Amino acid sequence: MARRTALVWVALFVALLVPVIAAGFSPYLAWRSPIYIVAGFAGALSLSLLLLQPLLASKALPGVTPLLSRRLHRWVGLILIGAIIIHVAGLWITSPPDVVDALTFTSPTPFSVWGVMAMWTAFVACGLGVLRQRLALRFRIWRLLHTVLASVTIAGTVAHALLIEGTMEVVTKAALCGLVLVTSVWTLARLRVWDLRRR
Repeated sequence: MARRTALVWVALFVALLVPVIAAGFSPYLAWRSPIYIVAGFAGALSLSLLLLQPLLASKALPGVTPLLSRRLHRWVGLILIGAIIIHVAGLWITSPPDVVDALTFTSPTPFSVWGVMAMWTAFVACGLGVLRQRLALRFRIWRLLHTVLASVTIAGTVAHALLIEGTMEVVTKAALCGLVLVTSVWTLARLRVWDLRRR
């Protein structure tokens, strides 16, 4: 059991870190400013964190108690929001017109639409998480709303990452996107959040 747990954690860290490390060797970074590079890595980190979040939500990571898994899910969510803000802010500093076009959905590049959509749904999902105790919603309704928003965030982020030619290396980026989607679908099937009648 201990060996299996160790293998799971090693595989997870490899999946999380290899794409980010590979991004460090991207030729696109050669003539970029430090702010642009930080923004690019913040985007890569955001994608990696989206692999971790479903696993924490499903409490499937070995050696992690349900309580700790829930707390880590919240903290990783906040880190994800921070990474998104850094990503967008860095791009704003280096190229304000492109960010304005993206935020107003007037950009000619499809990846911008997916990225902005994923950003806003991530913000709303985080807001639901922070305000959970104050919202007069049944837990299962709240969880369904949170999951729908998170699913849109994941789908939008994956589409954004796959369509853009940027900091991340192509093969590792595609592999990470695939893992994020598979893990998310597996988590949805495991939790069955759409079944509001379950006790």
